[in-house]
Formats: sequence, C-alpha cells, structure tokens
Amino acid sequence: MAVTMDTTSSTDPDFGGEDGAAHVNAPGLQWFVFALFFIFGGITSLNDVIIPKLKELFTLNYMQALSVQSAFFFAYFAVSIPGAWLVKKVGYMRGAAIGLVAMMAGCLLFIPASASATFVVFLFALLVLASGITVVQVVANPLISLLGPARTAHSRLTFAQAFNSLGTTIFPYVGAVVMLGSLAHVSAADLSGPALDAYRVAETKAVVHSYLGLAAALLVIAAVVWFNRNRLKGEHHGEGSILSSFDLLRRARFGFGALCIFLYVGAEVAIGSLIVNYLEQAPVLGLGEQAAGKMIPFYWGGALAGRLIGSAVLRMVSPGKVLAFNACGALLLLFISTHTSGALAACSYLAIGLMNSIMFPTIFSLACEGLGKRAADGSGVICVMIVGGAVVPPLTGHIADLSGSLAMAMALPALCYAVIAGFGWYARRPVAA
Repeated sequence: MAVTMDTTSSTDPDFGGEDGAAHVNAPGLQWFVFALFFIFGGITSLNDVIIPKLKELFTLNYMQALSVQSAFFFAYFAVSIPGAWLVKKVGYMRGAAIGLVAMMAGCLLFIPASASATFVVFLFALLVLASGITVVQVVANPLISLLGPARTAHSRLTFAQAFNSLGTTIFPYVGAVVMLGSLAHVSAADLSGPALDAYRVAETKAVVHSYLGLAAALLVIAAVVWFNRNRLKGEHHGEGSILSSFDLLRRARFGFGALCIFLYVGAEVAIGSLIVNYLEQAPVLGLGEQAAGKMIPFYWGGALAGRLIGSAVLRMVSPGKVLAFNACGALLLLFISTHTSGALAACSYLAIGLMNSIMFPTIFSLACEGLGKRAADGSGVICVMIVGGAVVPPLTGHIADLSGSLAMAMALPALCYAVIAGFGWYARRPVAA
C-alpha cells in the first residue's frame, strides 16, 4: 500500500494541531482504515451468533450467556490504555499489525476451547481476540479523524463506521448459517456425562472452522500492514504518561461523552445479543434458532444504511441534534417493540439498528473535539469506556432472569438512550476555537 502523505497545520506540523485543523492527505490510507473497521466490526458481531449457541450447549441462563460479552468487552477496559501507549511508541501501522496478530491468536484459541468443551476456555479465547481488536480500534478511530479537514471529521468517521456496519451485516448471516445449523437434533439439556461432552465438541467444530478461516485472513492482512509499516511519514504524538490521559475526564464535554460511549455500547450490544432469543419468543415471531439468527443482519444492516445516510446529513445538520434525534428514536422503537407483538414488535426491535447508526462515531467525535495532539490519548480513554459492553448486557440479562421477561429487561437499554439524548443536546454547539 503506497501512501503519499501531506501533513498541514496552521500551528504545528505534527498530527492534530491544538487548533484541531491539522489533517493528513492520504487517500490510500483511508481505504486501509476502512478495511480495519470492516474486519473488527464483523468479528465483534459474531458474538450475537455465538451467544445463543453457547447458551444452548452449556444450558446457561441469560446473565451467564451474556457473560460472553463481558469477557469480550472487558478487553477494552484492560487493553485500551496500554494500546494507546503502544501506538504512541510504535506508530499507527505497527500498532495495527500487532493488533491483527493478537486477533489471529484469539481465533486459534477456539481450537483448544472446542477440544475441551469448556465454557471458560471459550471466554478466554474471546478475551484474547477482543484484546487485538481493541488495539486496532485505538489505531483506527483517531487516524480516520486525521485523514481530512477537522470540519468534516464527524462525517468522515461516520462513513468509516459504515464499513464497520458492512462487516456486522455480512458476518452474522454467514455465522448463523454455519454455526447455528444443528449437527444433531437433540438438546444439551437432555444429555449428561461423556455424551454431553461429545455433543459439545461436535457442535463447536463449526465455530472452530469459522474462526480458523478468519485467522488465515488476519495473517495475510497483518503481513500486508507490516510490509507497509514505514509508509506513514511525519507521524508524531503528544508526550506524557499514558495514565495522565484520564485527566481528560475533567473536561465536562469529554467526560459526558465518555460516559455516553459506555452506555451506548452497552445498549447496542445488549439489544444485539438478544435478537435470536427475542425473535424466538412465541408472542413475537416464534422462530427457530437458525431462522432467528438470519434476522441479525437486519439490525446491523440498519446501522449500515443509517451511517451512509448520516455521513451526508452530518455535513448539514448539527451532529449533536442528530444524535439527540436518533437516541429519542431508539427510545420510541423500544417502547413500540415491548408493547406490541408479532411482526411489529420484531421490526421495531430490529429497526433500533438504524437509530444506532451514527451514535458511536458522533459521540466519539463530539467528545474529542479540540483535543489536538492528545487525540490518541482521548481515543484510548474512549476505548476504555467501551467496557460498557461488558457491564450493561449481563445486567440486562439479569433483569430478564429475575422478571422472566425480555421486554422488561429492555428498560435498561432505554435508560442508556435517554442519557445519550441528553448529551446530544448538550453538545449541539461546536467547541469554541
């Protein structure tokens, strides 16, 4: 990948001058970043397919099943700040290569997970995989913000997130076909002892084969990135202790935005993780596991469509107002879905993906406005807050277990969206120059 780079700033030749005006003219690099968004988005969305699979195989309740997301998103809490430190030390391209190799290692760990037929080993494999994704995301978010004028950063990041959504639309459908097709028409609840172990091993082979294919693809991509590690010229980052990044939380706008990243990821992941179980309910659609799994792309496809539309809308309308509008839209759709039945309940639930579309990139760019050379620090802190995906889903599952109602459990994601709507209105005006 040959990249020609032209870095300009009215105050500083480094990436991201204090006025936020610096940008990088590197069209070839943009497509590399788009590919990263596609890859980590698609792999993350496979959790929505794995959760119902593991729930059945290991006879888990909702809270236990959603601990898959806890293991996965805990990596953002544990690795984001070290990942930001790594990127500052080795640069964007080398950091991306290291993250891709870690993702490959996580995929390969599904082999011993299947062989042992142990739920905890699956969780460890997902933790390693997510650690690599975290490093890649620490690279991708600030880099795409720098690849153009500051005034179009919201639009550009939203467009890049559309590639993330393309991955989340494609991967779950393929995963549902491959992973949710039962090899034996029995239930784990009816088996015990060696028969149960054998059933779990057999049923998880399809999962292993899927992740082995991903590992091979990640190896190729990591090699390409590594061979082009010196293409990004003129790269500089702010100095200082990586732990000092958290002083950014003292800035009201950044702190509020970081909280909303926590809540948004938690709500999005909780809703996406329960799609299969939600649509399996008799009052909704009463679908089988694989048929319900094939509906997951409609949720993520809505996010894809919304991001493509949003990348244009955000050039004309205040990003804060668009964020507040979409958060209120998500609240309305949740209310409709939980108070109706049949196709209306299902469609309104899946349509929440459309409302989610612009939330992450818009919250991220609104929170990080004016950070300048501390963009990598801000990205690291924001990525830590993605740990909301480890907290909100199991809490949502716990509410479902206690109440016996998935509809009742949706009250927690609804609360998250209400706070996000408040942030959108608060941040509707740009940061003063």
